Amino acid sequence: MLGRRLISLFKSSPTSQLSGSAKPTYEDNSKSLARKAVSFVLFTVTGGVALSALDDLAIYRSCSSKALEKASKNQAVIDAIGEPIEKGPWYSASLAVAHKRHSVSCTFPVSGPQGSGIFQLKAVRNGDDSWLSSLLPRDWDILIMDALLHVPGNDEKHQTLRISLSDFTPPACKACAECKPQFQKSQNPEQK
Repeated sequence: MLGRRLISLFKSSPTSQLSGSAKPTYEDNSKSLARKAVSFVLFTVTGGVALSALDDLAIYRSCSSKALEKASKNQAVIDAIGEPIEKGPWYSASLAVAHKRHSVSCTFPVSGPQGSGIFQLKAVRNGDDSWLSSLLPRDWDILIMDALLHVPGNDEKHQTLRISLSDFTPPACKACAECKPQFQKSQNPEQK
């Protein structure tokens, strides 16, 4: 059906050829062709924007699902907001995609029976750049993930917790080795 509609855009209309107006037919044809070209461009741009939005939604769903899976295994998050942990509405989330859609930064709301919060993550994916790979589900590796959780308490005791869910732990701090000062020769002739 879509193909027939596109083909009908480029066919000339029979009513413009049969009209008995005094205008020459080449003016009617040029206006008709311009209208068809504008329609085709608008249709193409709208389709491109829709496909990009669907791709972003697929990225968001796969990243947030992996983040929820990781959070459901963390005891500190379970103790803070309880189980089950549910994802908030997609329109409250933010998504930033970079490096030819190989890197993503995502923030989305979550809630549980005891509280609510926000998950923030940065993830990357490995794989090829073929157009077919954009149609297949992607496997994202979460590099950094933090949970900012708000836990309401009794008697105006509200808690806000920040829990790191990253697999990477920074190395322990060590005392710096003794630094040797480096002197530079002065360019000023008065100091010689």
